[in-house]
Amino acid sequence: MYLLIEKTFREALTRFIRATYAVDVNVVTERPPRLEMGEIASPVCFELAKRLKRPPRQIAQEIADAMNTLAGVGGIRGVTRCAVAGGGYVNAFLDRAAFFGAACRLAGHENVEADADAPKAIVEHTAINPNKAAHIGHLRNAAIGDTFVRLLRHAGHRVEVQNYIDNTGVQVADVVLGFIHLEKKSLGEVRALAAQSRFDYYCWDLYARVTQFLEEDKTRLTLRGQVMKEIEEGHGPVAEMADFISTTILRAHLATMDRLGIDYDLLSRESEVLGMKFWDAAFQMLKDRGAIRLATSGKQAGCWIMPLGDAAESESEAAEEGVAEAKIIVRSNGTVTYVGKDIAYHLWKFGLLDRDFHYARFHKHPDGHVAWVTTMADAEKGAPSFGKGHEVYNVIDSRQKYPQQVVREGLRALGFAEQADHLVHIAYDVVGFTPRCAAELGYTITEEDAKRPYIEMSGRRGQGVKADDLLDEMKKHALAEVDARHRDFSEAERNATAGAIAIGALRYFLLKYTRTAIIAFDFKDALSFEGETGPYVQYAVVRVNGILRKGAEKNPEFDTEDLAQAARLEAGKIDVTPFLQSPNDDIWEIVLLAGSLGARVEAAIAAQEPAFVAKYAFELAQGFNVFYHKHHILSEKDAEKRVFLLRVAQLVKDQLVAALALLGVTAPEKM
Repeated sequence: MYLLIEKTFREALTRFIRATYAVDVNVVTERPPRLEMGEIASPVCFELAKRLKRPPRQIAQEIADAMNTLAGVGGIRGVTRCAVAGGGYVNAFLDRAAFFGAACRLAGHENVEADADAPKAIVEHTAINPNKAAHIGHLRNAAIGDTFVRLLRHAGHRVEVQNYIDNTGVQVADVVLGFIHLEKKSLGEVRALAAQSRFDYYCWDLYARVTQFLEEDKTRLTLRGQVMKEIEEGHGPVAEMADFISTTILRAHLATMDRLGIDYDLLSRESEVLGMKFWDAAFQMLKDRGAIRLATSGKQAGCWIMPLGDAAESESEAAEEGVAEAKIIVRSNGTVTYVGKDIAYHLWKFGLLDRDFHYARFHKHPDGHVAWVTTMADAEKGAPSFGKGHEVYNVIDSRQKYPQQVVREGLRALGFAEQADHLVHIAYDVVGFTPRCAAELGYTITEEDAKRPYIEMSGRRGQGVKADDLLDEMKKHALAEVDARHRDFSEAERNATAGAIAIGALRYFLLKYTRTAIIAFDFKDALSFEGETGPYVQYAVVRVNGILRKGAEKNPEFDTEDLAQAARLEAGKIDVTPFLQSPNDDIWEIVLLAGSLGARVEAAIAAQEPAFVAKYAFELAQGFNVFYHKHHILSEKDAEKRVFLLRVAQLVKDQLVAALALLGVTAPEKM
């Protein structure tokens, strides 16, 4: 509700300024630091002062006076008056009773339906190399991406969710190398192994062994190059083994993501980028338009590289080995780099290639949603129209900043500047683990590592917290808590409740940090149910449920259904104005916060920062707990105030449930 009034206020200011001063300015708004200063503030008069050569406070007074004399305060629904604050702010004061009524009507229903013909946003996230089990770092990517998708859809965007499967890259090649050269296994033996073990866990250990194998003798790297070349060619026993390994592990990854409620529309496999000749078409475009050149000397002799110039790189960046590799599009041995294939993939994402994938149904998520996969086989009927995005968001860790920049500059070099501008890298920092956590996992750490705030995970070293192990441990801990509190629960209720708490704890833990923060994972912190945690927010919902149940039992005339409909309040039979004015500003604070979810969602989308919504959920839960302890809802003697307080509790619950849903979290009925 706050978002609607804020937008209306900005639009009214914009119209008034244009009509009165013949000036177009960008009107921004913010929340004043104190309630007595109003609920919306705009510093626009400071910008106007520069243009009009007049004092900002004088301009602000003119605007406030004029808007207060207009009908409905300038036509701004929900605003009662405007005033001047500070050196020249124009502040708006809301109609509190009207805001409360509207917030109650909209609560839990603020999401906007997407127009079927609206421009499409493509969000790519997760993108785990299909060569080993998923770890907690991958979960951070998936949680950020999935939540961003939920935010976009809540705001009315048409969204397609893609998960890029690098099934021809070096990581898969290393596992194939391990089975062939270390374990001397045939494809049949690998299939048998996969049928009787946690195959993704087995490959986790094998991948670490291969890393050591290659480091012991650098000449063995030729084996890797040979395996990669055979995989890219897409035929023969090596390619067949790679396809089986990557497909089997992809299914394991999807099962892990299903536990977290994460769905995909399309699983785009790198093998089809090559097999369907996407890369060939992109390579020809890059050469024809002079976007790449063949290096004839130096370390990169024989490579096709993309010269980016000073605008795209600094001298310090250019000196880094990773940056030099990122500029290589085709290696001297003829294999395509990740960046090269990614350029081809993004040309398809934006609908800039004259070809398309074949698609097949691959996986049905627990909610019934089908994830399709690209395939070299004949296309199945019924596939949605994939690709052709207007905006593309890639959730990839911050270490991939430069390769993402190369992809963007590749589009620009091909003449697709608009699409390059609409390619957004949603970067996030790494997930490490504390030295204590490393010790608990049985890793040997040096004295120097023991003094560090975190130790970085390494798939190549086999160091990390496997996602499924973590989920199992968190559910085990949650189940112990449920058993201690609800011995009367059935086994199904115990498991459902523990599962909701565990997923809530983990997703909230991964989302409460801003994307640029490094997470030092620790079992004790993640499993805590106190402080800024998912279970704390979930419990606020459970507490409201308890209040509403008891309220219905104690006061049948105000049962839960009546509260949900808010019939008496909406009919104007109860004047709520006194309950929202001083000395009840604390109640107005919680109502205002509850009605501000839409504004937080908009801010989160603008900054690509899901942590804003996680913080909102915690603030609302915290505010409700203060409200609950100060106002004795069920023992309130005044019947009208009692039903009002119950309605405030219902409003908070609805918005908490909506905020948690955006984070991919559900609240159980009891905890």
